[in-house]
Amino acid sequence: MKQLNIFGKELELCCSNPLTGAYRDGYCNTGVNDIGTHTVCAIVTTEFLNFSKSRGNDLTTDNPMYNFKGLKEGDKWCLCVSRWVEAYEAGCPPNLIFEATNIKTLDYVSFDKLLEFKA
Repeated sequence: MKQLNIFGKELELCCSNPLTGAYRDGYCNTGVNDIGTHTVCAIVTTEFLNFSKSRGNDLTTDNPMYNFKGLKEGDKWCLCVSRWVEAYEAGCPPNLIFEATNIKTLDYVSFDKLLEFKA
């Protein structure tokens, strides 16, 4: 069964290059094996990438073991909802693609708060 986006419609592709998602299927799907709740489809910025790195999650460095080439500003990526909230509280949240952001995000963040960051 397809998962839903924050509009209650079928979840759309976040990004296939680089291939994102907890299950590396391009979608911000979530489930029991998604420990980080990777439900937020974001357009990353340099400011956010630096913030994430400062919190111990370096998304800019290549990791060949996972066929990961590192992210750069403008890339789309399924973020952990908790990391997006941290970035929001720190004043550097990336903008979101609502059609590709999983409805489960609303369990953690209000729609009104997200609306400020609609791409």
